[in-house]
Amino acid sequence: MPADVQHARVPFRPSEIEHRYGERVHILSDPLSLQILAKLSARGTVQPEVSRLLSECYRTLVHNVIAAEFPRRQIEVQTRMIEHTARGVWIGEAIDPRTPTVVVAVARAGLVPSQITFDYLVQFIDPAGVRQDHLVLERATDEAGRVTGARMWGSKIGGPIEGCIVLMPDPMGATGSTVTRVLEQYKDRGRPAKVIAVHLIITPEYLRRLKNRHPEVTVYALRLDRGLSSDQVLATVPGTRWGEERGLSDHQYIVPGAGGMGEVINNAFV
Repeated sequence: MPADVQHARVPFRPSEIEHRYGERVHILSDPLSLQILAKLSARGTVQPEVSRLLSECYRTLVHNVIAAEFPRRQIEVQTRMIEHTARGVWIGEAIDPRTPTVVVAVARAGLVPSQITFDYLVQFIDPAGVRQDHLVLERATDEAGRVTGARMWGSKIGGPIEGCIVLMPDPMGATGSTVTRVLEQYKDRGRPAKVIAVHLIITPEYLRRLKNRHPEVTVYALRLDRGLSSDQVLATVPGTRWGEERGLSDHQYIVPGAGGMGEVINNAFV
């Protein structure tokens, strides 16, 4: 039985803001998600509301990543109407459940988003092909408190990443040092099919570092923050005056941002 032409190919592109950062950067244009993220970021929002809102944000992000980035295949499903007619079969393009996927859990802000991502994935992708690795990192800073990189304390990596889609769900894409350190940790474990960083909030500085050092990385985010830019720059399409955009404080915290998400998620303000 032939497929209905409307389901033979199912193109999907997330609703995104206009920007000039390149085709690998996807900043969603979603007013409901922005409202949820604003509530998550708000002064006075605490646990358990933090985890609930974080889950809502990441479920939206991961849905868009899977629908836009994962390979497809045609499926046939007998509906309940098959008992009444041979035409009771739905045929169409869907996500290929055989896609090997690695989720990277970066302690500590990334642990909850990673688990949300893993749990979402195994609903649709064969669980035998989905793995979650764990890396323990922290910011490395100089005497003035400025971030100089990311320090690795330990890792538990379950195998190679050859041919896999590698997802890095880390709430804040601030300086790019975490992505750099994660990729260094995997450099001898094969060539992935894709590397996708999945964030709540990103900065122009983060995107600039990725463009210069890791142009192969695809980025998905709910929001771009460049709140320390001039009023003139804020009036331009993001990326138009990239070199003048600023979203990081002198201590590399995002502005307006959401504060230190590792502390907020874990109730550990140190």
